Amino acid sequence: MKLSCLQENLNRGLNVVGRAVAARTTLPITNNILLATDQSRLKLSATNLEMAITCWIGAKIEEEGTITVPARLLTEFISSLPNDKIDISLSPRTKTLELKCARFEARISGVDAKDFPPIPKVEEGISTKVEVDTFQQGIDQVAFAAATEESRPVLTGVDAQFKDDGLTLAAADGFRLAVFRLSLATPVEKPTEVIIPARSLAELNRLMADQEEPVEMTVNPAKSQALFRLKDIELVSQLVQGTFPNYTQLIPQNYNTRMIVSVDEFLRATKTASIFARDGSGIVRLVVTPGAAKAPGKLTVSARSEEIGDDVGEIDATVEGEESKIAFNGKYLTEVLSVLRETQVALETTNPSSPGVIRPVGSDNYLHVVMPMFVQW
Repeated sequence: MKLSCLQENLNRGLNVVGRAVAARTTLPITNNILLATDQSRLKLSATNLEMAITCWIGAKIEEEGTITVPARLLTEFISSLPNDKIDISLSPRTKTLELKCARFEARISGVDAKDFPPIPKVEEGISTKVEVDTFQQGIDQVAFAAATEESRPVLTGVDAQFKDDGLTLAAADGFRLAVFRLSLATPVEKPTEVIIPARSLAELNRLMADQEEPVEMTVNPAKSQALFRLKDIELVSQLVQGTFPNYTQLIPQNYNTRMIVSVDEFLRATKTASIFARDGSGIVRLVVTPGAAKAPGKLTVSARSEEIGDDVGEIDATVEGEESKIAFNGKYLTEVLSVLRETQVALETTNPSSPGVIRPVGSDNYLHVVMPMFVQW
């Protein structure tokens, strides 16, 4: 292997694939990054066996070759170099990678590439394309609601239902449910449902930040792996096996009270209350009061802790229906309000012990269901 490339390109490529390097592993080679020449470009790959990221960068190739080297060492060294041309050469006999840039040079001991886990190829199956902006919005507004504990593996993923030219993303952790519907740029041939790990979607979201063209998605026939193809980057993720709960029956079909408030004001009041709620199991209480005559309705957001005190905040609200009281975990409210792009949000409630439904006003493709907390009023 003998090639040259620019420091900024290699640095960017290493940062892209670095997120797939295994942190804790019983297979030491997954701490390495695979470097390979590929059709006059340099290919970088990393995998933690759940997810693999591959990135291609421009390079001047003089000799073909492939090697794996420790990810952290290589990334830190490359990032510390000046913005200049890097010459890279490999001694096949000693498996030593030699790097030269300006007046710096280093030798890194590598491990033979044949010991590196093969990066899965997903070429057949259900294929489609999706626009970056709506896909990012969908991931933003759904992935955070997935469970982080592994006790029920299906809940650590995001349920993805492909049908015709639509995709429905849903995540739930037992206390809340987020559902987002978006349009596909190309329709799918047959309806398909898979569960994508929330961690993989979070990484994909990060990679899409610089992407403008639609993202290509392919799910293999066995529904065990999914490929996401961006410009010069590919992410392959293992899929979660199992059946996602039928969440449609968790969504209340009617309500007794519906209020509309400013997202920013609701978020500020919730964050303020959450400061006091920290010592009180995170409980934030909401009281919705309809307006009288010409006066607007109002939402009162409060929290109290026996040890430290209490706080109350009031904001104007457009209220339809009767007065209502309900309590939620402040963290859940803050998280959903933080990802909304709209300026107003509606909260629909039935009674203090039934779930509340949060919907952005002016958009009918997203809803968020939150289980209430039981409190003494």
